Amino acid sequence: MALLAILSSPLANTHVTRAAGGKLLWSVEGIGELPTLDPAKASDAQSFLVVDFLYGRLVKLDGDLKVAPDLAAKWDISADGKTYTFNLRDAKFSDGTPITADDVLYSITYAFDPKVGGANASYYLNNIVGSDDFSNGKAQTISGISAPDAKTVVLHINTPSAVFLNQLTFGFRVISKTQVSADKDWATHPVTSGGFAVKEWKHNQSISVVPNPGYWVTPSIDEIDFLFIQSSETAYQLYKSGQLDIMGSQQNGVPIGDLAEVQGLPDFKQAPSFSTRYLAFNNAVPPFDNVNVRRAFALAIDKTVIADKVLAGAATAADRIVPPGIPGTDLAITPLKFDAAAAKQALVDSGFTAQSLPPIRITYGTEGNNEQVLTIMQAMWKSALGVSVKLDPMEVTKFSDTLTATYKDPKTSGIQAYYSIWGADYPDPQNFLSQQLHSDIGNNNGHWSDAQFDKLVDQADVILNDDASRFKLYQQAEQIAIDKVGWLPLFFPKLNALVNPAVGGIIINGNGIAVPDYSKLKGR
Repeated sequence: MALLAILSSPLANTHVTRAAGGKLLWSVEGIGELPTLDPAKASDAQSFLVVDFLYGRLVKLDGDLKVAPDLAAKWDISADGKTYTFNLRDAKFSDGTPITADDVLYSITYAFDPKVGGANASYYLNNIVGSDDFSNGKAQTISGISAPDAKTVVLHINTPSAVFLNQLTFGFRVISKTQVSADKDWATHPVTSGGFAVKEWKHNQSISVVPNPGYWVTPSIDEIDFLFIQSSETAYQLYKSGQLDIMGSQQNGVPIGDLAEVQGLPDFKQAPSFSTRYLAFNNAVPPFDNVNVRRAFALAIDKTVIADKVLAGAATAADRIVPPGIPGTDLAITPLKFDAAAAKQALVDSGFTAQSLPPIRITYGTEGNNEQVLTIMQAMWKSALGVSVKLDPMEVTKFSDTLTATYKDPKTSGIQAYYSIWGADYPDPQNFLSQQLHSDIGNNNGHWSDAQFDKLVDQADVILNDDASRFKLYQQAEQIAIDKVGWLPLFFPKLNALVNPAVGGIIINGNGIAVPDYSKLKGR
């Protein structure tokens, strides 16, 4: 009865006074356990949330999502845009040993090492000279990285890039060469280079972190406890009962059914998320190798119904791939809008009928409102096209592994189409276009390919100091991807979070909940 009484009370009644120092209770929704604390192997939003507190980088994104110093106090870029020189701070690992340039080189090499099995560096940092040769076993070292002295790191890239610094914020984290080279189980008890160190990892429950005294900024909080909570509804109930300070940091956020209860309260934080929910098709096998089949399925979907009615305003209908607020999105895109008649005609133009199509199956991860959204889409395809679509749910980890298998072998993997989400690693259209839909990129699980699209993004990727020209090329490429359905963008989720108003140092931006300055954190 006491719990019921608490849950019926306004959220503000559960708050207690906060001060600098103390503890912060932060839910990590959607998982029952962290897959890894190895930053090179991290691949999901939940892991990155924790990893970012534990490991430093040369540069990071600040509260305004601009590149800012981290372990590197400053840097210089050569006139040709191909050489980056970083000067390291006097920072230390959590075991008290100095962080040196040799550790940085080791960390980059480790992130590219195919034996490690990470993916982030090969996606984001393959512009580094010699990285491909190292990854492919043609070289023993990465020729484009060097350390003239213990506090200087030099990186050479193949082509100029307007986003290389952004990519460094995500492509690798600094690990201890001494520990990793000596201990194969290091990731269960890592020596860390970021603002925090691991205090205790209660497997399948939580992980507690405490300040790393050697980091260049001294955190003002004593401890953060990250609680693994599979259900966002469970997290919401724990927040209401005063057992959490922050919830909603993952993509589903506050449960849709509970939004009406929290809107207007000081706890509630909502912001457009730099992420896109989309449907992608396997372009390597029939029938989705046919552009008119893809267009038919796209034109049959009423995105406004999904965003406004199914998701109750917790998202906005997507008329493009790149989310609003990302630089360059002021340049308009002509969308594929719901048009049942046009959808029927596209199917006719494809040479298929509803009866002659092979059985259609949409694969997705079982999380959040995925099944609810896809059930509505299933009905829309039936209504507009007369096509029966089977839904193929998978546990999230299996879904992720199956997508990887689809990229490697699209003709036998079994996926025809899949429902997924992409959230910005850094706020630039390059992250949604070049990094997702270029013919040769590893994230392109659907194997969509268009020569003109590739040409446009290749041109845009190397333009320096002229964002207007760069963004115009990305706009033209995005229009091709919309017209030919490289992706079918469905909606842009909103970040719906709850943060105890007495907690300090937390900000909300398009990338989620962030702590730009550890020295300003306040907990319980």
